[in-house]
Amino acid sequence: MSENPTAPDSHVERTLPAPRDRSEPMFPGGPVADPAGSHHERRIRSFRPRRGRVTPGQGEALRRLWPQWGLDIDGLSRIDLGELFATEAGPRPGLPVVLEIGFGMGEATAQMAAADPGTGILAADVHTPGQGNLLALAERNGLDTIRVANGDAIILLREMLAPASLSGLRVFFPDPWPKKRHHKRRLIQPEFIELAATRMKPGALLHCATDWVPYAEQMLEVLSASPAFDNSQPDGGYAPRPDFRPLTKFESQGLDKGHLVHDLIFRRNDT
Repeated sequence: MSENPTAPDSHVERTLPAPRDRSEPMFPGGPVADPAGSHHERRIRSFRPRRGRVTPGQGEALRRLWPQWGLDIDGLSRIDLGELFATEAGPRPGLPVVLEIGFGMGEATAQMAAADPGTGILAADVHTPGQGNLLALAERNGLDTIRVANGDAIILLREMLAPASLSGLRVFFPDPWPKKRHHKRRLIQPEFIELAATRMKPGALLHCATDWVPYAEQMLEVLSASPAFDNSQPDGGYAPRPDFRPLTKFESQGLDKGHLVHDLIFRRNDT
């Protein structure tokens, strides 16, 4: 019988590559897995850390653009927003900045940035494919007023943003955590609103949107109870979707299924 040339040689020692350390970034120079690490206390989080499948284009954007337009939320230092949004022409100290918490794949964020080039958008999320996609959209469309933050938005607000530094806060379609035992994980809680108020300038808009009716009701209750915010609606209810909030693919699909979408727009007062 002839020898099989493809048969494994039992005498050859085979080695497997070492598994990748999950604490290391998937993309050198890009967002890290847990930027705050052990610097800050652990607590019940309102989000699920998600890596997801990153396309080659998204990965390339993360590698090239993160050092320029990305920010890891490590909680170790206060951000100078003028420096963060600097361009080749230099810092932009007077640029109004809106914080967007949770941007999905970033299409709506890019549309809002294109429609309002005089406002900076600091977009925070933990979804790696979305981070890469938004960076690619920003470069493709020449949107130099977008910065992408990776990590826990609570740490960003509490540790890294100065008081009265934000001109707006957007929370569009956050995880509704529908099960009753998970309601404590919802982002819009009195403690969060109290923190957000300290970082927003008088007159700044806090804009939330959700397609989960029980969560919309909780949002309205929490925001209406805050002495720091006034409802933009004279009747104290929900707001119609403003033109500046794009209708996303996700939202369109929900509307086709009969979901009700509620917008809540509250203004930071002088208290």
